[in-house]
Amino acid sequence: MSSIRPYQHIERRKSRKIYVGNVAVGGDAPVSVQTMTNTLTTDIEGTIAQIRKAELAGVDIVRVSCPDEASTKALKTIVEEVNTPIVADIHFHYKRAIEAAEAGAACLRINPGNIGKAERVREVVNAARDHGCSIRIGVNAGSLEKHLLEKYGEPNPEALVESALEHARILQDHDFHEFKISVKASDVFMAVAAYQQLAECCDHPLHIGITEAGSKRAGTVKSALGLGNLLWAGVGDTMRVSLSAPPEEEVLVGWDILKSLGLRHRGVKIISCPSCARQGFNVVETVQTLEERLQHIKTPLTLSIIGCVVNGPGEALMTDIGVTGGGQGRHMVYAAGKQDHTMAADDMVNHIVELVEKRVSAIEAAKAEGETAKVMDPAAQ
Repeated sequence: MSSIRPYQHIERRKSRKIYVGNVAVGGDAPVSVQTMTNTLTTDIEGTIAQIRKAELAGVDIVRVSCPDEASTKALKTIVEEVNTPIVADIHFHYKRAIEAAEAGAACLRINPGNIGKAERVREVVNAARDHGCSIRIGVNAGSLEKHLLEKYGEPNPEALVESALEHARILQDHDFHEFKISVKASDVFMAVAAYQQLAECCDHPLHIGITEAGSKRAGTVKSALGLGNLLWAGVGDTMRVSLSAPPEEEVLVGWDILKSLGLRHRGVKIISCPSCARQGFNVVETVQTLEERLQHIKTPLTLSIIGCVVNGPGEALMTDIGVTGGGQGRHMVYAAGKQDHTMAADDMVNHIVELVEKRVSAIEAAKAEGETAKVMDPAAQ
């Protein structure tokens, strides 16, 4: 139903395109959603299970910590058993980076300046190049280099950007350009300012995030403010919502942010009212149940659930399927913005789920028919 209107247009920053496995990052690629496992990497089964939950939630890229040799050994099995490109999180020991590249990591999260002498950096870069790994330079306000803290007195946007560009130059000096950069901080103002400054002075793809954002609720709010601000301005090629919560929750919030800005579309987007005394049914309970029942839907679709006729018809104009609360135990169902039929209150959730599934089937069938037509008629491609 919805189409992009002039006031909804986001002009994305032009950046170079790199690849994390088969996922394009930067250029004209969609903003990808990342998360990170919080299991011990040596717990292979637990880590794989966590990644699979994130995959069901729609994750594009998953980061796995590799603090020791046992973890990089486990990484090989993990990479083989999952469908998502894996980023190996490396901090100081250059051998872990080499081992992770050999184990099949699609990307290495390192800061080249922390690896040590030039020969070690060269070995890591060569391993990345030989095994088709990209690199993420991960600058964090909580672990800035000593000379930058002495120069600026405290972590600030300028220090984050200077650190990022110093690390980038090391890779560029080795003629390695398959890298992206993050300049994260837990302070929303600092992180946003750092990314804005970095976006203006380079064309490297940017991984955006508000680090250590907090609990599910507080962290979601902070991330929505910071990442929403950047994405709205066109800044950001891949993103992670950092929550003290299961990884799949980070993925769901990330998708919700992107869907709210019209940058990605996946699954059912529910527009619902906060409810009031005018409601013809329990809106809060209905929406919560529908979110659970419709999690399996991957095809983009909009659904409005409005408790009364004040705003219901208007919202239904802009959604694929709409529901407005009515009287005498019956509610109005809209299809493509027009009144379609009424339904009984006692079976409304099952009825809505059935309508959504039928609509999705029709969309997918039309898409498949269109693809078949392209194959049969090359001139249509």
